Order: sequence, then structure tokens, then C-alpha cells
Amino acid sequence: MTIGILKEPENENRVSLLPEAIKTLINLKTDLLIEKGSGNRAFASDKEYEEAGGKVADRKTVIEKSDLLLSIHAPEKETLSQLKSGQVVISVFNPLADKDIVEHFLKSDQTVFSMDMIPRTTRGQAMDILSSMATISGYNAVLDAAYRLPSFFPMFMTAAGTIRPAKILILGAGVAGLQAVAIARKLGGVVEVFDVRSAVKEQVQSLGGKFVEVEGAKEDAAAGGYAVEQDEDFKNKQKQLIHDHAAKSNVVICTAQIPGKKAPLLIGKKTVQEMVAGSVIIDLAASTGGNCELSENGKTVTKEGVTIVGKSDYPTDMPIDASRMYGNNLINFLKLLIDEEGNLKLDFEDEIVKGTCMVHGKEILSDWLRKVYS
Repeated sequence: MTIGILKEPENENRVSLLPEAIKTLINLKTDLLIEKGSGNRAFASDKEYEEAGGKVADRKTVIEKSDLLLSIHAPEKETLSQLKSGQVVISVFNPLADKDIVEHFLKSDQTVFSMDMIPRTTRGQAMDILSSMATISGYNAVLDAAYRLPSFFPMFMTAAGTIRPAKILILGAGVAGLQAVAIARKLGGVVEVFDVRSAVKEQVQSLGGKFVEVEGAKEDAAAGGYAVEQDEDFKNKQKQLIHDHAAKSNVVICTAQIPGKKAPLLIGKKTVQEMVAGSVIIDLAASTGGNCELSENGKTVTKEGVTIVGKSDYPTDMPIDASRMYGNNLINFLKLLIDEEGNLKLDFEDEIVKGTCMVHGKEILSDWLRKVYS
């Protein structure tokens, strides 16, 4: 079987697999075709891919000669039109938000796996690209906030007086939020964390954060650890509590998202108005509407003296380790699709294989996704 690696669009610095990962797949008796220049922005040259045992070719050749194609971003329309019947495509399709891509594959004849649909089970952790990328986002968000804040994070005792530590409020204690807690505490900040899931309270406290709790949160064990939509009464209590804490914070890092839905609005214009001038808001949920009312996706704006960074693509700013982590997740998943002879093996009795499969045989295979489109 031949596996092809496609070059990502110009706004993306990551690559599906670094040269260091090529040997692993060759040992699985597969051949590797890499589109020319795929790893350049991740500091991996075509020469390194070839030295690792892969072959570099143009995009057309990679598509024509590959049985299985890999990418991070969903291929654009031109590439989709060139796909072969029966070809397998693995990418991050975000099918809950992009219904057009799902409709396309329901009419074509490819088998499509979306890495953002990996079931959140113990076995699936080694393939969970969402957690890997969220780790990077949480890390970078704090460093970005520290750089932009016009004051120190830690407390300093100096001859010029005592510098008080920065107060950081983190909204959402998923992987990104918990990573943000860890980094903010290492930088000496005083950290408070809000999340509707009481189960994360101990994790927050173990990292040195103070858990801000709103009573009456609705939780759903079937949600796979994700937050769920709350009722209006809870939202009103939540809004007031977050407002009170955010108004006293120097930094607010927004990470709260609900799969397939618009990000919950947690920081309103009134809250921003009452924050201390010079404060910083980092909104990781900007691409799904944002947790802050004044966020603009892909932009940094200053409103009411507060710097608001709407940025959901921090992983591309750390392309080496982001590519390495994505690649490791991908290889662990590919091992489920490759038999001992290096041939394609689609075992839809495997819960991870089936759960990650967006479309096969012009049908939606994932039970979770089928419910959304039923």
C-alpha cells in the first residue's frame, strides 16, 4: 500500500508526518509518497524525507499513486475532484460544522476518516489529536498573554517595592485549559478556573488553580467528557459569577467549546468595560464564535483598553512539536488500518475505526455522526 502526504495550505505550518515518522510506516511494509515542499514550514526538507525512505513527488502524482492520503486540513475542492474511486482519505474534516464536505463524500466513492472524531476512550487517547493540539494551544495562549500583559505574572519583592502577581481566569478546564493552568502557575500567576463539569475540580486544584463553581450545572456522562448545553437559569448565574471574577482579572483565557455548536458566550461587552485597562483576553474559541462577545477570529483588537486576541490556531505557531504530536497520533491510528503484509485493512468491528469513519461506501459509518445527520 502506498501512503501519500499532502502539502498543507499556505496559512498552515504543520505537516501530517515528519521525516522521523517515515521509518515506522516503512517498517509496516508501506511505501511513502510526499508532496514536494510539504515539510518546509515545519523545518523538514524534502531531502530528509527521502533519506528516511520516502519519495518526493508533485501533488498530482501523490494523489494518483496513493491508496491512502494524509493531511491536516481538509483538501480543497480541486483536490477533492482528483480523488480516485476507493481511495482512503484521513484528515481533520470537522464534519459537525462542515456539512458540505460530508455531502460531497456521500456522493463520491472514497472512504473518509476524520481525526477529530476519534472516540474519547482510554484506548483512543494515543490517537486523540484534539487533546494533542489543545495542549499546544493552552501552552501558547499563556505565553502570548504574558508577552502582551504590561505587567509581570509573578510576585516580585524588590528594592523598588513589591510587585503583585497577575490574576488569571481560565474559562474551561479541558486539555487546553488545564495546560494553561499549569503554565500560568509556573509563571507565578494566581489562577482561577471556571468549568461546568465538577469532575475537573480535583485536576484544577492539583495544578494549583482555584476552582470557581456554579451550583446546578447539568452534566451528561454520554458526552464523552465534553461540556453540554446548560439551561437559562444556570447561564444567568454563570454569567454573573464569571463577570465578577473576570472584572478583577488581568488575564482571561477562553477555552470553552461545545462540539458541533457555537461556543458559549461567557464574557460580554459589559464585563470587558469593567476590566482593568491593560488586561488581556485570549479567546481560543474564536473560530466557533468565541467566548468573548468582542472577539474577532484571527484578529487582535483593543476594546475598552483591553487587548482581545481571537486565535484558534496556536498549534501552527509551533510546527515541529505540533507535527510530531499529530504524527504520533496518526501513526497509532494507521496501525489499526494496516495488516501484517502492509495492505489496507478496514475493520469496522473496531469501535475506533468505525467511530472515526465519516463516510464509507457512500454512507455515514460513525454512529455519533449518523445521529447528527439523521
